[in-house]
Amino acid sequence: MLKEIISTDKAPAAIGPYSQAVKAGNFMFISGQIPIDPSTGNVIDGDIKAQTKQCLKNLEAICQSAGLTLDNVVKTTIFITDMSKFPEVNEVYGSFFKENPPARACVEVSALPKGVQVEIEAVVAVL
Repeated sequence: MLKEIISTDKAPAAIGPYSQAVKAGNFMFISGQIPIDPSTGNVIDGDIKAQTKQCLKNLEAICQSAGLTLDNVVKTTIFITDMSKFPEVNEVYGSFFKENPPARACVEVSALPKGVQVEIEAVVAVL
């Protein structure tokens, strides 16, 4: 199966040996996005709501670079460092996925890269 690497300067550059996203068959797999401002390369200041918003903006930019939208997202996984903050994450998440939201999992982890509070990855249907 042929794979296509997806990359955009509208989302943070990969900080390791991975791609922002990979298209394979009828799907695109977006690597976990942390709340980095692509224009500065720095983690944004702010609470978990602000960090969640930046993660989702990064996911959206990667979708757009492939000619897709968040409506094409079929599955997300959210990693958070404090499950008690899930309602705040959920509030922001819901503002990005208003109708027909994707399947989702949320997992509490002990730490995330660069000390952030949230990371989100996605699987996107390429139709």
